[in-house]
Amino acid sequence: MIKKVPMRDGYGKALLELIEKNSRVIALDADVAKSTRTVWVRDKFPSNFIDVGIAEQDLAGTAAGLALGGMLPFTSTYGVFMAGRAWDQIRTTICYNRLNVKIAGAHAGISVGPDGATHQALEDVAIMRVLPHMTVVVPCDAEETRKATLAIAAVDGPCYIRFGREAVPVVTDESTPFELGKARVCREGDDVSIIANGAMLYEALEAAKILSADGIEATVINLHTVKPLDVETIVGSARRTGCVVTAEEHQIAGGMGSAVAECLSMNYPVPIEFVGVQDTFGESGQPQELMDAYGLNAATIVERAKKVLGRKKSA
Repeated sequence: MIKKVPMRDGYGKALLELIEKNSRVIALDADVAKSTRTVWVRDKFPSNFIDVGIAEQDLAGTAAGLALGGMLPFTSTYGVFMAGRAWDQIRTTICYNRLNVKIAGAHAGISVGPDGATHQALEDVAIMRVLPHMTVVVPCDAEETRKATLAIAAVDGPCYIRFGREAVPVVTDESTPFELGKARVCREGDDVSIIANGAMLYEALEAAKILSADGIEATVINLHTVKPLDVETIVGSARRTGCVVTAEEHQIAGGMGSAVAECLSMNYPVPIEFVGVQDTFGESGQPQELMDAYGLNAATIVERAKKVLGRKKSA
């Protein structure tokens, strides 16, 4: 049985690794330290931890001040509040000035579950990737979240990293390559390209197995870095297969799928289908029930893959 671990565990572990090597790293939180795993920093390195309370705009502003003072701040709270409530401060104070602030959006996606629509960040990738100078990363599991957190610490400038609350299948390990801005081809096939990130990567890999049993071989790409986008890998795979499906736990509008569509429309137009939330808010429910209810699963990816293959043949 495949192991499941919350992605936020990887974030917490990475923060501890960073602080052990660099005392300038500061973990900031908005009164949800247990949920974001920054409680691990509070307990082990209390002088490297700041809780500003439930005040996301202050969280962004305080991080900006710390960055100007030569520190390396990581802000940590729920993605829907960090990206939404503090967007003006992120835009004007952090991004406009290219400040070295790292922004973690935890509890992202519809799989937050019972907390419902107010806590389900389904728009954060769109409003973060539109900001100049911002790097946007959506890791697929706990180990990749750890690597991504370490990687953004080495980037000089604002970065947004997004991860969910629920335990998800671990599909990478310590030896799996990770490079910001470089998508990873997890599986190769000539019929259709499936481009996914976050929790949807596991679903994409499962979909590829189902398609293979039907004689359809899919390339599966982990597009963990939404910005900067790996144009070379996306276009190369589209040239090889002639059609694309994108899968993300986010609104279809403005998200990773939109970024892929923009890339292909400019470089190599092919039929494309999208798996994601379709212009609606979420609701309360158990995480897997919600993922299935909104079509964020392998079955929907298979359906879209077969649909786009039909479009390719009729083109």
